Amino acid sequence: MIIDFNPNIAQNYNISFHKPAIQTFFTHKQESDSFIKTTNTDIIKTANVNSDIIITEHPFGTIQKTKELAKGFTITNSNGASVELSSFGATITSIKVPDKHGKIIDVTQGYNDVTPYETSPVGHAGGTIGPCANKINNGEFSINNETYKLETNKENGKTHCHGGSHGFDVKNWQSKILPDGVEFTYVKKDMENGYPANVEAKVTYKFDNNNNLHIKYSAKTDKDTLLNMTNHTYFNLDGAQNTQENSVLEHVIKLPNSSHYTKNNELAIPTGEIEKVDNTPFNFRNEKKLADVINTENDQLKIGSGFDQNYCIDNYDGKTLIDIAEVKSNKTGIKLNVSTNLPGFQFYTANHLGKPSEGDILPLNYTRISVKNIIAQTAIHTFFL
Repeated sequence: MIIDFNPNIAQNYNISFHKPAIQTFFTHKQESDSFIKTTNTDIIKTANVNSDIIITEHPFGTIQKTKELAKGFTITNSNGASVELSSFGATITSIKVPDKHGKIIDVTQGYNDVTPYETSPVGHAGGTIGPCANKINNGEFSINNETYKLETNKENGKTHCHGGSHGFDVKNWQSKILPDGVEFTYVKKDMENGYPANVEAKVTYKFDNNNNLHIKYSAKTDKDTLLNMTNHTYFNLDGAQNTQENSVLEHVIKLPNSSHYTKNNELAIPTGEIEKVDNTPFNFRNEKKLADVINTENDQLKIGSGFDQNYCIDNYDGKTLIDIAEVKSNKTGIKLNVSTNLPGFQFYTANHLGKPSEGDILPLNYTRISVKNIIAQTAIHTFFL
């Protein structure tokens, strides 16, 4: 994810398991899940990164619009944990880790081939978002005294969101297996989707034996532009099969290094006002169960129909990876830690994931929890659910 251009932007996810003293379960009615994933055994290429890490390449289907072939990749570590990726959108399609009983479960939402990502995507699941993540008010921004007008694809033409309908997450990226990961590259042409500059964007994924998923974003441009990339994966630490409405309400949240958040307007765009989290439902500096706070009477929660706020990171210096979020499931014992070297992140409970919006008909009715990185009027997302 990038704010302006910084070749050293990085982000880490650590997914582990713990043994809680008390186990809690959420038992709402099960809903059908149109996120479908299976194991693809048609392996094209296998690379032994070392004696413990194995990377495989396999077909991920044909893109209907361009007739290009999408590629799939799986990085598997010595624990049997794995991360699955697709060249279409430089997308994370699956993250599988052991629960407290040692059973490998999938904790993300996604599909088993490229077609649903292209023809009926739900919530940009797993994709690399760009050129600009989140919303731009009125779809306009200015650089060097020149104003650029973008597609306004949200709020009935009031905002531009996630790079528009032809953003980075629906492009087929070039891919390369590295000695220790997979690198994706996409070259955006000048004024493509209304954004200035030719841009060579890169996203690199690495997964190690400590279940750390490292994501690094970099880019080269030939003139000033706006570039805010991120990953849009949805996590459910109870397991991807737990798809009922409100299924993450029993997750325990901690946002240890955020004493302030940015206030939103009625379109969920930050106003520039910075508020303290003290004495508000946005104070997660100590652990809280999501169910205990999400229905609090609060105007900001009403705007997003749940949590959808940008948090400021205390002691940000632009270099250090700071721990920004901890999420855990007492049901599975799985814990997710997120760190970044960006100045803010957005905590989002996926309040509209799969729900009809502005005339769109979507197949799901979910609530999810996510972390995404967002700064000021232009956004950066990093989802966990």
